Amino acid sequence: MPQMGESIAEGTVSRWLKKVGDNVKRDEPLFEISTDKVDAEIPSPSAGILLEILIGEGQTVAIQTVVARLETDAAAAAIAPAAAPSVPAAAAAPASAPTAAAAVTPSAPVAPSATPAVPAAPAGSFEERVRTKSSPLVRKMAAEHGVEIAGVSGSGIAGRVTRKDLDAFLAAKPAATAAPVAGASMHAPAGVEHRGPLPTPWPGDVVEPMSKIRKLTSDHMALAIKVATHVTSFFEIDLTRVARIRAAMRKEFEAQSGQKLTYLPFILQAVCTQLKRHPTLNAAVAGNDVILRKQINLGIAVALEPTGLIVPVLKHADEMSLTGLTRGTNDLAARARSKKLNPTDVQDSTFTITNPGVFGSLFGTPIIPVGTTAILGLGAIEKRAKVITGPDGEDTLAIRTCAYFSLSFDHRVIDGADADRFMADLKKTLESVPETGF
Repeated sequence: MPQMGESIAEGTVSRWLKKVGDNVKRDEPLFEISTDKVDAEIPSPSAGILLEILIGEGQTVAIQTVVARLETDAAAAAIAPAAAPSVPAAAAAPASAPTAAAAVTPSAPVAPSATPAVPAAPAGSFEERVRTKSSPLVRKMAAEHGVEIAGVSGSGIAGRVTRKDLDAFLAAKPAATAAPVAGASMHAPAGVEHRGPLPTPWPGDVVEPMSKIRKLTSDHMALAIKVATHVTSFFEIDLTRVARIRAAMRKEFEAQSGQKLTYLPFILQAVCTQLKRHPTLNAAVAGNDVILRKQINLGIAVALEPTGLIVPVLKHADEMSLTGLTRGTNDLAARARSKKLNPTDVQDSTFTITNPGVFGSLFGTPIIPVGTTAILGLGAIEKRAKVITGPDGEDTLAIRTCAYFSLSFDHRVIDGADADRFMADLKKTLESVPETGF
């Protein structure tokens, strides 16, 4: 199970694209995974025969967990497929196979009534921390049902409680999940996030379960809003000069590069310039330390169809030309929508840009991704009537191409004045672009 981002500790096997006994080429898509940052196909690390599948579809496991075994020696694997189960979602590794420290061999949970009591672990011990630090989805379910994870028997790593464990626990204790009766306390048990009663569907309502990527995105967004102290500042930026330069060079640019020239690469270049001048916006918070990143890696939010969001990362964006930025962003967006991103494509972002303006939004208050300190939102670019002061000091009404930019920043380490200086400098850079471009 690959790590798809710094803050990602686990992933879910969404679908196996190969079955046991299939020949697999190097870099050929082997299985699909879902995390809160990416829904992607994972390529095979080498050519061979798929000897065994250890983690079945729908299972969530920690990163670096062995999910399958490939036999790269075709002769040695020739008889293996006949003996191997088709999809042993919860089978243990055979004795003859090498044992990996990270391999997981979960078993189906049994009802709590038939499960031995959970052995008490010393407070603050490693075992207790692992058991109670279950996946975000499991913690959310436990909170919604008023269940303390520490009281549930786990079948995962070091007794970690999985979703199947919690489902079995809830199924065996219907009284614990019943709607609260009149006069009953609405307070959650100690250690459980406080929530109100869950809404119930009314006649005629349609109940649709969240997709995997939607549930994981929900968990990640909830974490992000809790971790950082969010403040958002708004600036209106006049992009008339950029529009004029883009129109002048567009035909030649597209003929030479084969890429459509949009406003985005101009904005990305200006952002890179200002991140070098304002390093706290290209940083990460580690406890009481602030890590000022030397690399400028821009996360570019991409909307997925029918629903979903992913943020592939343009590495070393400050070293790219206008053509390089255009090709890089177009390539990442295309591969994101076709599920062709690699694990490294969604890692190591230092600053994020989201563009809701393409859907007509004027401005918004985006959430800062975990591990960074700021995110820039681009509003719709449109023509507006503006008052312009001429050289003689006389005011005139003019049609200008403008957009609202919003900057959400982490107030723990970035003061409002610093954020506004960054935005003021970004505005000045974009409004005074030389006719020859950057």
